[in-house]
Amino acid sequence: MKTAIPPAEGIESKGSRASPRPYSGEVVYIYAYDVAYEMRRGAIRELLGQPVAQFAVDVDKRSPRQSFFYKPQMVRLPPLERVGPHGPIRVQRAIKLLPVGAISITVQVPFGVEHLESLVDYHDLQFQTGSLHEEVRRLAEEVIAELKPNLIRPHAQLAQEEAYTVFCIASPLRTSEGAEMTAGAWFELHRRKVAALLTQEEDVDRLSQQESDESTARHLSYYQGDVVVVDWDAALLVDEPRDFDEALYLMELANLQLAELEAYDRILDNALERSYRDLARRSLRSKGESLREIREIRVDMARFNDELSNITKFFGDWHLARLYEALAARFHLADWHRTIEGKVRTLDDLYRMLQSDRTNRLMVWLEATIVVLFIVDLIVLIMGLK
Repeated sequence: MKTAIPPAEGIESKGSRASPRPYSGEVVYIYAYDVAYEMRRGAIRELLGQPVAQFAVDVDKRSPRQSFFYKPQMVRLPPLERVGPHGPIRVQRAIKLLPVGAISITVQVPFGVEHLESLVDYHDLQFQTGSLHEEVRRLAEEVIAELKPNLIRPHAQLAQEEAYTVFCIASPLRTSEGAEMTAGAWFELHRRKVAALLTQEEDVDRLSQQESDESTARHLSYYQGDVVVVDWDAALLVDEPRDFDEALYLMELANLQLAELEAYDRILDNALERSYRDLARRSLRSKGESLREIREIRVDMARFNDELSNITKFFGDWHLARLYEALAARFHLADWHRTIEGKVRTLDDLYRMLQSDRTNRLMVWLEATIVVLFIVDLIVLIMGLK
């Protein structure tokens, strides 16, 4: 659930033109965890004492009538009261469950600041009770413990998460004189500050023009009042608060896709290492085990590609398709896919090599058996003649 968010910088009351109100909105922290080989499809009714529901997102921009959004299971947790960088805050948390054996945890933290540079403090959020990162990791461990009956081949240890931070600023934006300005004009005016925010640089002047241009190169706008800037580790979203959800959900899916690609890349690395080791052995048993493992991994990769394609069927929406392309380019998803496909091809070559070697060995044994039977038959014939 969203909390009510006041307008952005420069909005003034009727009786005071000299005191502009600060930037306001929320910082959304997205954490993706690969937790198991797969998650059972059966509906989960409750998680951590809260009801589980089907996630849905409303599309506010023009899109085809038959546009499709993947709808995972989702649970919203009770809000937490914490003390943030600029005072007390209410932290909202949500968990999404995906059949690829992954969970995604989002944390929403409201803010109100005088200057854009002040948002740098929210990158690595620290509370009086500890860091947000530690709290989310503990939450992920609690979720996995409760989901264990629904997990197929869960990982022995919780892997490193894939994290992404989104700074959501409420629009419309105004100048210090109170005049409303478009999100695109505001972005061009504050482009260097936006780059410093996304790269976590406290001193804007230290950032080179080249880095500023590169960090903010992928930016999109649909209406006059919205703009989204995508970088590797963070993004900036300027829009009306009620319209944050669709872009945030897309970023969550792309972040999850990256986490799953990294997880399968590690699996393939381990499989290749074992296969190379087993090839060096002469044991038929070890090679037979390698064949079975490679067959399983090939099936896993086919399932993985199907599941990953299923959760990103949103290309009927033109604006979100452009946003996904920007995210995919920033996350190098195409490079990850090429790397994994190359390793799968290597595994296929190893599989064919092992299969051919196994077939050749069987043929040698069959030929030797035939020769032995011929010799035995010949001996019996000679003995019979005598």
